[in-house]
Amino acid sequence: MEYNILITGGSGYLGGTLLNQLESADLPKYHKLFSFVRSDAQAEAVKQYSAEPLQFDMRDETSVRDIILQNRINVVFFLVDAISSNSQESFIKALAELRKTTGQDVHFLHASSPPWVFYFPAADSYCEIQTSGAKAFSNHAGAPIDHLLFDDDPNLYEIQKSQRSSLPIMQQGVETNNRIIELSESLGVKSYIFSPCVVYGKGEGFGNKVSIQTAAIVRAARATRRVYNPNERDDWAWPVCHLLDNTMLYVEILRKILSSEDIPHGRNGYYLPSSGRVRWKDVYESIATALFKRGLLEDSAVHPANDDILGAMAGALDSPKEMVAVQIGGECLLEARNGLKIGWKPVFPPEHILDVLDQEVDLVLSDGAQKSHGEAR
Repeated sequence: MEYNILITGGSGYLGGTLLNQLESADLPKYHKLFSFVRSDAQAEAVKQYSAEPLQFDMRDETSVRDIILQNRINVVFFLVDAISSNSQESFIKALAELRKTTGQDVHFLHASSPPWVFYFPAADSYCEIQTSGAKAFSNHAGAPIDHLLFDDDPNLYEIQKSQRSSLPIMQQGVETNNRIIELSESLGVKSYIFSPCVVYGKGEGFGNKVSIQTAAIVRAARATRRVYNPNERDDWAWPVCHLLDNTMLYVEILRKILSSEDIPHGRNGYYLPSSGRVRWKDVYESIATALFKRGLLEDSAVHPANDDILGAMAGALDSPKEMVAVQIGGECLLEARNGLKIGWKPVFPPEHILDVLDQEVDLVLSDGAQKSHGEAR
């Protein structure tokens, strides 16, 4: 079977690192690797990864259909626009049409992790919310937080279907996951829901090289001159994953697809890349220590956040107050099993993030300085 692969989000933190790792991944043979691009500069950049650039209107169903059918793309890794299902539906429908033509399996991986842009009527403004795919399985999205959840639980789809969030934007993200599974199932497309958590480490692509979660904590801390804990409880924790381990789960899923192996998909196809959970309070303490020793904070303690402080943090994050904890806190009890079942083996234990947050802070500060310099120019 001839495989043609499309990666979207190649300029991002996760997608760029994936493109960089594919050449050395020793994958089964495939025909062509394509990368979605938004500009001529990006088109040139992706060529260094032996990827053929494709520039088209992802929001237009006809454009998506033409790209899929003309290039006979039968594997799509969708790493952009996690909140809406519009573009994803166009890809799934096009893949289904290709399947009817070729009689061969087609695959759609949805990574529910990019930044989300929302309009908030109360503030009459748009804002970009930095978050992660694991949010769909957290208190923010109405997921259970009184017991562990496992990504291979045969009831996980039903759990997601029953979730109700007090935040409409989080509810929409959950419903997007469900819609992708249901539409793919009805059209014979094999779907995979990939849910990145707190990812850390330096990006290897041509675009974004910094984790969104650690950057958000640093931004809020620098604005308030202190590190604050927005969580209801000090023991709340979150799944974590080194960037390379996250990337290797993408690669392992792709390896199985290219080997024509039938791995969990559809209602059983949730994949959490994580070696375990770490308490937010421990993350905050490590970042506070790193920023304080650089003279950027008043002290190295972690303080409780009251309503006024949440307002100040919201200003630093360019988001409404109710979205602060969504970006840099919460409780998520999802644990990884599906990846382990298909041969993925994370290298870095969860506590490794605490050992390297000092370097992570350097990455964030350096990235911020470069962006400020670029804007000034």
